[in-house]
Amino acid sequence: MNGAKCLVQTLVNTGVDVCFTNPGTSEMHFVTSLDGVEGIRPVLGLFEGVVTGAADGYGRMAGKPAATLLHLGPGLANGLANLHNAKRARSPIVNIVGDHATFHKQYDAPLQSDVEGTAGPVSDWVRTVTDSASIAADAADAVTAACGPPGGVSTLILPADLSWSETSAVPVERLLPRSPRAVASDTIDRLAKILSSGESTLLLIKGEALLAEGLAAASRVAEVSGAQLYCDTFVSRIQRGVGRAKIWRLPYFGEAVVKKMAGVRHLILIGAQPPVSFFAYPGKPSWLVPDDCEVHVLAEPDENATQALQDLAGALNAAPEAASTYDAHRPELLTGSLTPASIAATVGAFLPENAVVSDESGTSGGYLLKMTAGAPTHDWMFLTGGSIGQGLPLATGAAIACPDRKVVCLSGDGGAMYTIQSLWTQAREKLDVTTVIFSNRRYSILQTEFQRVGITDPGLKAQSVTRIDKPTLNFQELARGMGVNADRATTADEFNRLFEVGMKTRGPYLIEAVL
Repeated sequence: MNGAKCLVQTLVNTGVDVCFTNPGTSEMHFVTSLDGVEGIRPVLGLFEGVVTGAADGYGRMAGKPAATLLHLGPGLANGLANLHNAKRARSPIVNIVGDHATFHKQYDAPLQSDVEGTAGPVSDWVRTVTDSASIAADAADAVTAACGPPGGVSTLILPADLSWSETSAVPVERLLPRSPRAVASDTIDRLAKILSSGESTLLLIKGEALLAEGLAAASRVAEVSGAQLYCDTFVSRIQRGVGRAKIWRLPYFGEAVVKKMAGVRHLILIGAQPPVSFFAYPGKPSWLVPDDCEVHVLAEPDENATQALQDLAGALNAAPEAASTYDAHRPELLTGSLTPASIAATVGAFLPENAVVSDESGTSGGYLLKMTAGAPTHDWMFLTGGSIGQGLPLATGAAIACPDRKVVCLSGDGGAMYTIQSLWTQAREKLDVTTVIFSNRRYSILQTEFQRVGITDPGLKAQSVTRIDKPTLNFQELARGMGVNADRATTADEFNRLFEVGMKTRGPYLIEAVL
């Protein structure tokens, strides 16, 4: 058995059953092993940013890692932006990065690079295989690190000669599951006293506690104590809809967060960090917590936040029925002009039960959460690290993780062009994804940011780099060119009809919503 086959068999044995890839010469023995070892589904992406973003979406929805297979440092570098997003999401991913043969590195070949140095900033765990005998153990360690808790991005670098050489290593048979750490009882007692004090308190949640069980417990705590309940601005996954607990989302702009936090005496973090401004602005604060607010931690990311919230609810004698939940509500369809508000109403009116939403709608998505709160139960995924180009590949990976669920991708036109190749993979894999492109033909957030950084009169050259309308992109033709059925809506009535079709028929399907 060569090293590549040993590695692939170890991945299969430890629960990895999908490999998103754009391989090269150094990875050919790994690729060949996919035929020799049953159990891994290879999924080709035409750009590494699609590969890494799809692995992120898969990890969020499957709750376990997919592998990626990337070609040397440049291939890895092409996928860095979405690995940055995945790391912020704490998504489980196992990157396998091929490298030059150990004896070849001395010649400084054109693709020679510092793979470890490239991987480090976007990985929670990095290792280079140095001996064929250690391949199985190294692969198992990579999966273990990715699974966590709390989960993260692992990168295993495999030199080509260790991949093709025979190995004495025996594939690892299985991994022992690791449980999150329990939160200490004295932490529960201390925070129960704070919540019972009557002082203004805000709970801020990120991570696994945003699934239905954790949210219900958090809502019980908030309702009985009078605390405010918020999730972070961009979370990896939240379960929403009818019967699920209500929660507010922390605003994007720092000054809005400052207003929300005004008067709060206690901030309790559940898998989250204290809020900071996304960017520095002249004359505006970066740290958004009031000076007289005490910051407390209920659960770190590697601790069992859901159980901690349940224990806290018990300490406060909060009954199960105390949770505040969303009632069923479908917004009325709007007619006439096509606007972000009308699109949000349509999504809320037709979103099917158990849908998965990948949201990179940006400035066009301000109405979406309000309009979909009363829709049937669904999962919502956000752009976690701020690096645009995540929405389409995230939806692609989610569709592979959840083949029986409708996936809806809501993307701005600028972000979509970063990873538009995702549509080709969706067509090839016959994935049930309906993509809506908010086609406003500009980087709208940048036009807003001019004023926020103190630039009140940008010139024609400055304005030109925030617009993408000369020439005008045609997403209908782009999608069809990659094998995806597509239509264009220019009115609310057209969008209502097309989105309803998208929800009732199996995808992939794209709607270009021209705003």
